Amino acid sequence: MCGHQPECPSVENRDFQAAQVRVRHSEIGCSELCNGVLVFDDTGCLLPSGKVVDPRRPLPLVASGPKAVTS
Repeated sequence: MCGHQPECPSVENRDFQAAQVRVRHSEIGCSELCNGVLVFDDTGCLLPSGKVVDPRRPLPLVASGPKAVTS
């Protein structure tokens, strides 16, 4: 169980990713949270049950092309 005050959210809570980092694994690009969730640098997660949570990356910005000059 979590020893943090306030206690970290459990895996069942919507905000489970707000739990404190227990161990950082920089060599493989992930962190283990206090509630047992593995959070990857690409924002994906692996829950203790084995369920995969897809990454939530922002969509890239599309540069607009040159605009025609009209007189």
